Amino acid sequence: MKFPKVTVVLVSAALVFVVWEQTRERPEPVDASRFTNLSANPVERSVATDWVVTRIPALCEDATGQDRDAKAFSECVSGAEARTSSCRRGVYDRFPSVIASEAVFRDLSITAMNCLVPRSGVVE
Repeated sequence: MKFPKVTVVLVSAALVFVVWEQTRERPEPVDASRFTNLSANPVERSVATDWVVTRIPALCEDATGQDRDAKAFSECVSGAEARTSSCRRGVYDRFPSVIASEAVFRDLSITAMNCLVPRSGVVE
């Protein structure tokens, strides 16, 4: 039987990638204050979208009106997490890669929030 050189190389490369991914530095979480002066300090679309995605628990708590131990809350969070990739795609298709105004950031965040946690018929 012939030695599977290609398989060994591919598995080794995958292992090297996994080790590298685990050891690299993680970026610091973005605070909401980062988005206050976008005309002077624009932000990338991916950073703004990541921030909205980190807000899923707060959005679900607000949408369900229940605390984090409730079944409706956990269903909301799992549904929002399942929609994350399709919502990101929608945001990436509609908005520029650099967000440089509060109006564009507002539209991006509202679009992403409505996609992640849809709330139909809510009137406040």
